[in-house]
Amino acid sequence: MSRGRDDDAVSGERSGAAWEQDYRLRGERWGGAVHDLPSISEGGCFLEVGCGNGKTLAAVATKNTEVVGIDCSVTAIALARKSVPPTTPLLVADARALPFTAGSYDTVCAFHVLGHMKKQDRILAAVELSRVLRDGGSLFFRDFSTADMRYGKGMETEPASYQRGDGIITHYFTGEEIVDLFSMLIPVRVWTRTWTLRIRGTEHLRSEIEGIFKKKPPMPR
Repeated sequence: MSRGRDDDAVSGERSGAAWEQDYRLRGERWGGAVHDLPSISEGGCFLEVGCGNGKTLAAVATKNTEVVGIDCSVTAIALARKSVPPTTPLLVADARALPFTAGSYDTVCAFHVLGHMKKQDRILAAVELSRVLRDGGSLFFRDFSTADMRYGKGMETEPASYQRGDGIITHYFTGEEIVDLFSMLIPVRVWTRTWTLRIRGTEHLRSEIEGIFKKKPPMPR
């Protein structure tokens, strides 16, 4: 009897399809200024996983850095192309199986991308982000925390993960969870950033978990 397709692969395709539909309907959904831009040295190689319509990538590209962006959405990549220099490599790719050799990048950025994956997919993606990072390189992470106003809203698909009506899953993290997820890296700093959002006269709390991690340099012989 033939085996069926892997459930995680099918789930990943469904998630990618949800994002593709969302970008087609809403276009450049991420705008405004970029806050807390990753601290990178000029001339380094920078990879953004889940670059969306290129908001962060375009800001980093102004620093005379070699930048590369990937996203699971064809439409997002097309939108990003309008924001970055024409020579910037942009790829439709899967964060769980990055198409790069080990140690390709000085800096890897993952803003609001792992939070839209199932637990097993997050683990696979975290391993991949570490793999393509050079020894001594930095990983910058950002996603919503369990203190966010939307935590608990929608259909719970896994612990602390909820699916909205558009089919997109959002996982809400704790600081301890982030450190555990990137246990192969050295945590430099993990913190929570909060702000208020006024909706119809009522203030609601937004909350993100942010983290900076380093890849261990090789042991001296």
